[in-house]
Amino acid sequence: MALVKDLYLAAKHHLKEKKRSLALKLAAEILFVDCGLKPGFLYDLSGAGVEEIQGYLKALHQMGFIKGPLHVLNMADTVLIVNVSSTVSYLRLLLDREDLHVIDVSAKLKQPEMFNQDRLCQIRSQLSDLLTLLKPNQDTKPDIISIGDIPCPEWNLCTMFGFLLHFPAVYWFDTSKSFENCLSFTPLKHFTVQTTCPKVGLQKIQVYSFTIPESVYQSVQTLLQTWIEGLRQMFHAQGHFTDLEIITETVTLPAVAL
Repeated sequence: MALVKDLYLAAKHHLKEKKRSLALKLAAEILFVDCGLKPGFLYDLSGAGVEEIQGYLKALHQMGFIKGPLHVLNMADTVLIVNVSSTVSYLRLLLDREDLHVIDVSAKLKQPEMFNQDRLCQIRSQLSDLLTLLKPNQDTKPDIISIGDIPCPEWNLCTMFGFLLHFPAVYWFDTSKSFENCLSFTPLKHFTVQTTCPKVGLQKIQVYSFTIPESVYQSVQTLLQTWIEGLRQMFHAQGHFTDLEIITETVTLPAVAL
């Protein structure tokens, strides 16, 4: 299959990725973002820099695999690949909401609890900064793979990444006190979304994975159901992926890294 070979060669050339399976999984993840099913993807495949990732995305566009425009966003040396239009629309939606559904998992707490809405001003300001950064790239030509860097020395990146990855609820913890959290041995509902991508010949590709503590589940259940229904509607409106599956299980872990 010529496309599969080209995708592998692009990853090998630009990202120095030699494992065929990982190269194809990465391509499928980026296609998921490109077709609007997910606003962003956290790149953690290799130590490639922003320019190498930009070159790789340009190669995918030149072969007709993605339509674009995509943006390579560097936040504290962590790279996200985002669909500009989807991300701008989603950030606007978040900023219009009264409740952002943020879960406080600071180490000082006995168990997770919903973040007080009157403390959300700083988070809203950070989301606004992201929107301001990305908006100028919204009207670029489809073949343009833009890059950007945003200074975020005091940001809780776990929270911002959660929003950019379109999780229905996101975690926050007080980084001024500790980088630990209170999720140890806490019952968590773990949601996994997986699908099949016939275009690259892969089945059961994990495209979402997130947890919600059982102690706050009732507070986010309605939003979660809306999120799942929205995902199903977007999924049925596209033709790249099939066999959407949402798996739910309850887990209790000795440690949870955020």
